[in-house]
Amino acid sequence: MSILTVENVNHGFGARKILESVSFRLLKGEHVGLVGANGEGKTTFLNIITGALMPDEGRIEWCNRITVGYLDQHVVLTKGKTIREVLREAFQEMFDMEAEMLRIYEKMGELDGKELDKAMEDVGDIQSILESSSFYTIDAKIEEIANGLGLGEIGLDRDVTELSGGQRSKVLLTKLLLKNPMILILDEPTNYLDFEHIEWLKRFLKNYENSFVLVSHEVPFLNEVVNVIYHMENACLTRYVGNYDQFVQLHELRKQQQQQEYDKQQKEIDRLEDFIARNKARISTTGRAKSRQKQLDKMEIIEKPREKVKPTFKFTEARLPGKMIFETDHLIIGYNEPLTKPLYIKLERGRKIAIRGANGIGKSTLLKTLLGLQEPLSGQVFLDPYLHPGYFEQESRRDNRNTAMDEIWNDFPSLSNYQVRQALAKCGLTNEHIESQMMVLSGGENAKVRLCKLMLKDVNLLVLDEPTNHLDVDAKAELKKALAAFKGTIVIVSHEPDFYEDWVDEVWNAEAWTTKIV
Repeated sequence: MSILTVENVNHGFGARKILESVSFRLLKGEHVGLVGANGEGKTTFLNIITGALMPDEGRIEWCNRITVGYLDQHVVLTKGKTIREVLREAFQEMFDMEAEMLRIYEKMGELDGKELDKAMEDVGDIQSILESSSFYTIDAKIEEIANGLGLGEIGLDRDVTELSGGQRSKVLLTKLLLKNPMILILDEPTNYLDFEHIEWLKRFLKNYENSFVLVSHEVPFLNEVVNVIYHMENACLTRYVGNYDQFVQLHELRKQQQQQEYDKQQKEIDRLEDFIARNKARISTTGRAKSRQKQLDKMEIIEKPREKVKPTFKFTEARLPGKMIFETDHLIIGYNEPLTKPLYIKLERGRKIAIRGANGIGKSTLLKTLLGLQEPLSGQVFLDPYLHPGYFEQESRRDNRNTAMDEIWNDFPSLSNYQVRQALAKCGLTNEHIESQMMVLSGGENAKVRLCKLMLKDVNLLVLDEPTNHLDVDAKAELKKALAAFKGTIVIVSHEPDFYEDWVDEVWNAEAWTTKIV
């Protein structure tokens, strides 16, 4: 049974085509992975099927009485509400029903006869619905899902406006899962989740009885949870049955077949054009030349397979620093309260370190403190005087109205227009991206602009805070190659062991330092 049917949808921004004659169907029980390079229009497509955006043309039809839950990272959380209060909003309909039941109870003293019988019947119906919906175990359910995604460690009584971007995303994801809609729409849900909580979400989705549509660039995660892939490329959407690895094989085979058909047709076109050119002027053969021309005119031209421009990353190495990059003495990091025990850590030149651990325990704070961007609560950081660090921050400003070109020029004003465009193009960005404001670029496109800035600097220390969030598969593979080839020192925070395990020298577990219960 088709739960969602999308037919011939077209959508664009100005002259740019995002979706062209796109069709899609979601069947009962399907776990769909929606994949494609950064900026191909995956989030636009999700906004269209959820009704947040109207397409230019086409039909979107959900079957009757379907409840859809969409993980929207841009929802505003209300100041003054605790995490627990926000999570309880997932059950608002049931709380409203309980309030209605209590109002009926209050009025019962004034009723008699048929009115009282009707009130008793209404109360019984509401009570049955609440009990069958496990209304009276809501708090236990909240604790279970919240702990599975790591919110218990943060504290359910924290004000939501005090949370980091990653913690806020966890709240939105937890609330969505608590709502338990018939269909889940998830846009990069693993961003900001650490390894353990990704594993929890993986188990949840593998056992999910209903359908979902998932956008993700994490290949191991996709392989575990999806059974259908829709690939978005060049404004088109193509369906493949299987997981991500099976899609890659089928997609490659399809590209080879298309290339062979294109080459074969081009040879036929060349043969016909050559015959027409040699015979159209001769009276004895002009009829056959016209016949060949008609054959050529009726031919349905096969489009040449278009290869997506893959990004290439390369970091420029500055002069060698001293042997010791940094060393800490009794360092305690935090804001109003300590996040760590006293730290005595040091890093030698040329080492590549990954830092792992649960969200909210101070990994990003540690990076900022080591770089001098934030004052420690106590203790000291000793940095080599010849350090030239490059820092990739996990979160970028949402209201950044600079174009991608302005973003580069502000930091490198001596570069020419051509040099800026060339640098951004190397990162896989097109002219449309280059001239767009940072706030309207996709998360992956935004990350590529920020990586471009790092590539234009001479650095001997790279400090990277979750650089793979939002990056597509090709971009992640290229970034991995560039970091492995970099001869300087690297400190990276990442929740993807598959990304860093085979090129780092050592993994530091931040959970060994934290003052929080993990």
